[in-house]
Amino acid sequence: MASRSLWRTRTKLVVAATALCGGSVAAVVATSDDPATTLKLCTTVPTRLVRDSLTAASIAFDYEYSLWGLPEGNSERKKVKHEVHLRSARKLQELCFKNGGIYIKLGQHIGQLEYLVPEEYVRTMRESMLNKCPISSYEQVSEVIKKELGQTPEEIYKEFNPVPIASASLAQVHVALTHDDQKVAVKVQHTHMTDTAAADHATVEFIVTTLHRFFPSFDYRWLVDEMRESIPKELDFLVEAKNSEKCLDNFQKLSPHIAGYVYAPTVHWNLSTSKLLTMEFIDGAQVDDVKTIRKLGIQPNEVAQLVSRAFAEMMFKHGFVHCDPHAANLLIRPLPYSKGNLLGKRKPQLILLDHGLYKELDNSTRFNYASLWKGLIFADANAIKENSVKLGAGEDLYALFAGILTMRPWNRVIDPAVDHLVIKGSDSDRSELQMYASEYFPQISELLRRLPRVILLMLKTNECLRTVNKSLGSSLETFLIIGRVSSEAVLDAKLLQKKSLLRWLSVWLEGLLLEARLFGMQVGLWLLQLRKALT
Repeated sequence: MASRSLWRTRTKLVVAATALCGGSVAAVVATSDDPATTLKLCTTVPTRLVRDSLTAASIAFDYEYSLWGLPEGNSERKKVKHEVHLRSARKLQELCFKNGGIYIKLGQHIGQLEYLVPEEYVRTMRESMLNKCPISSYEQVSEVIKKELGQTPEEIYKEFNPVPIASASLAQVHVALTHDDQKVAVKVQHTHMTDTAAADHATVEFIVTTLHRFFPSFDYRWLVDEMRESIPKELDFLVEAKNSEKCLDNFQKLSPHIAGYVYAPTVHWNLSTSKLLTMEFIDGAQVDDVKTIRKLGIQPNEVAQLVSRAFAEMMFKHGFVHCDPHAANLLIRPLPYSKGNLLGKRKPQLILLDHGLYKELDNSTRFNYASLWKGLIFADANAIKENSVKLGAGEDLYALFAGILTMRPWNRVIDPAVDHLVIKGSDSDRSELQMYASEYFPQISELLRRLPRVILLMLKTNECLRTVNKSLGSSLETFLIIGRVSSEAVLDAKLLQKKSLLRWLSVWLEGLLLEARLFGMQVGLWLLQLRKALT
């Protein structure tokens, strides 16, 4: 509750920081409902504000000075712009590490927006933010556990490993053993997070707004708005625990055919609070660790298909979507109680971790989004345009929206070839995408401003899944799965709307035609695979 109240009074915190600069800290603290926290914030905000101001000014000046007098399209400008992007990305990276907290989260977001922000920023953030998160000391971890549960880790758990097995932007994870000998993973929030989250958001908003004032085409204020809403939820581990249970319940009720193939760790509610989460420890391979996955007797292409199906079911049928599916949050293990085939091959089970960031799609948005993906898979230009417009892209930017969703230029999006959406990963492929991203950067920024935030999170989710699938081999089957699940979702929604027998029959006939098209695509896929095998 304290975390939420801090977020609601974010504007007051900025005023408090200003008061500090003017020598009025005593008055601010004295009139606060929580003097200790306010004093901490009043000493935190100015430091970060100055640091952010210097970074923002340095980046803005570098762009203005370095690009001065170099016209658009000039080869020299392109070279200089690359160098400025790289310098600025490193400055932003340094700022994120110095400030920590949600700045690390911001850096991770940027690292997952491939082709939506300059490549230099994506590469710099991706190389550092996922693997070099801050680590709280064991004394700090003990302090959190004692404050939350009233006892030290040694008293609460039979065994508690003081060395974390993982650390993220908001928390870190320790392995422990309960007194009834159950191995558990204990997720402990970094001590500074609740106290500084509101101040961090105020200063992040400052730097993003400042950059936008200097460069109107650089408009990522939507990212700040999204963090304002999502971070308080991610800081409440009880919300995360409830999300994990709801996710599995949705699979049981709405997707029973694959429910056994998707799992989340069981929560120990008696040992969990808003800042501490104790859950079942699960041993598995990280989803992009192809070598270990093969050692487990599991085929990587089956993993790619399972990941695609699970998230397609969430997006198009459940309307309740895990929005942070990067590799560290997805584990793979052999399906429990299943035996391998004659060749020793095992079926995979997908373990979903970190359930702090979920988004709900209302029925209308879910239907339009499923219809859009159905159109993308079948290269239906009219359906793509119609549903892109319904989702907010507009008559002028629907082709760009389709391109961002698929990472394909428009001529490939509407190409009837069975593999029209597959990114082959060649240098020419990447160069083409980067060229489009650079050329249409202002339009991309405008599109991101228009789209509902829930769709922006779907873009982030798609990019995470695309990275995972790429590490597993970018199987063509994954697109057929998306086509099938999105088509099923569209037909299910239409069936709920059709009351008469005649209308029901029309939907049934549409379903038969879709099955025929999907079968035709499957045959085309087999022929492509056969051709590759022969060559």
